[in-house]
Amino acid sequence: MTLLIVIVILALIFDYINGFHDAANSIATIVSTKVLTPFQAVIWAAFFNFVAYFIFKDHAVANTIGKTVHQEFITLPVILAGLIAAIMWNLLTWWYGIPSSSSHTLIGGFAGAAISHAFLTKGFSNIATIIEIKKITEIILFIFLAPLIGMVISIYISVITIMRNTWAKIGLIILTAIGTWFLFAHFEQTKLEENLVNFYKIDILKKELAEDPTKAANYASAVAFTDAAKPMLADYKSLGATKLAEKIKTNVDGKVDAIALSKALAKGDNSIIVYGILIMIFIFICAYIYSEKIKSPNAYRTGRMFKKLQLISSGAFSIGHGGNDAQKVMGIIGAAFVAYNSTKYPDVGVALKELSWVPFACYTAIGLGTMSGGWKIVKTMGTKITKVTPLEGVAAETAGAFTLFMTEQMGIPVSTTHTITGAIIGVGATKRLSAVRWGVTVSLLWAWILTIPVSALLAGIIYLITSLFLK
Repeated sequence: MTLLIVIVILALIFDYINGFHDAANSIATIVSTKVLTPFQAVIWAAFFNFVAYFIFKDHAVANTIGKTVHQEFITLPVILAGLIAAIMWNLLTWWYGIPSSSSHTLIGGFAGAAISHAFLTKGFSNIATIIEIKKITEIILFIFLAPLIGMVISIYISVITIMRNTWAKIGLIILTAIGTWFLFAHFEQTKLEENLVNFYKIDILKKELAEDPTKAANYASAVAFTDAAKPMLADYKSLGATKLAEKIKTNVDGKVDAIALSKALAKGDNSIIVYGILIMIFIFICAYIYSEKIKSPNAYRTGRMFKKLQLISSGAFSIGHGGNDAQKVMGIIGAAFVAYNSTKYPDVGVALKELSWVPFACYTAIGLGTMSGGWKIVKTMGTKITKVTPLEGVAAETAGAFTLFMTEQMGIPVSTTHTITGAIIGVGATKRLSAVRWGVTVSLLWAWILTIPVSALLAGIIYLITSLFLK
């Protein structure tokens, strides 16, 4: 129990460090464009970091983090070594003002410590038996995809913004809104299916079946109920979680707890995110019409408009930052409880459901960390990559926020640092390629690439050392 408490405390400390290490991601542009003072900006960002607690209820990213290592190799000493390595690397990169990824540091540390544990207990093993290759591959892939997506979206927003034909501009924005609606509807449907599978504990029962063939009937009935209920999920929007759960109880599984099922399904609801994005789009449309049609357009008025819009875009990015990064620590704490008592907490999802204080604590810690700021990295992000105007700040933050919302829905833990950096590069490249300081960008890219292997190596060494004392 003592080691578990130490791990929880260290995880929350990491979350706090993550907050001030990554504070620059959401406030760099708003500070560099002088929309808010540094003090005002960190309060603004911290507030929206915590607002994410009320928005992201499915914990998809947390589940992914907790399942990057096979459960057999998740032990409390492994998690401890991974956390210590992550904290050390985070502090080192913060000290030198390098905007590396806190999340990839955590993932690398977790995997590296698990590999060391496997080596000590089983000798040389196939790495696929230690870590979840598919999940790690997705995470590594998004080291490159997240900034690329952020860059493409920021270029798209910048191009739309500088278009002279107001109505063509608004038409493109409306088409974008429609595309967003369908994209997030797809994400919601996928989440509903995942939540249904988790509710019937398909993965847990499958694991039990592998250990005990006599439990085949339990697994078969759970799969049958899940398969029969899946087609009904298409009615979620029209019925809502409560009525849909009652429908499943009536037509599929008469013994199911409809209240518990409705709560499980409701976690996949992304209506708040979709409506938030659509409200942002509506505000942008109104701002364009006001500044370009109702009032005579001029540089001063346009600049003022984008400074006001930057408050919205930076708030949205801070929500994405909180929702993405706090969940990573939730996943580690959940994994610690699984390692401590796998009977009571068979997987991370169950642990986080039972331990309702964990999400609250993680969102609070990252918010407090953000309030502490990270001024060295603010300087790099806000000025060294490219000089950012209010218009470009809005484009970069909006692109970053959309990317974070999208990847959170996919359950893929991405780096907020990589995402906003790619978006800032995009707005710089929209002006001209020479506006981006590519020397700085290449240095950042090397820091990104090295983060996972370096933190994994560091965690592996720390695990070997701590294993001498923790028997």
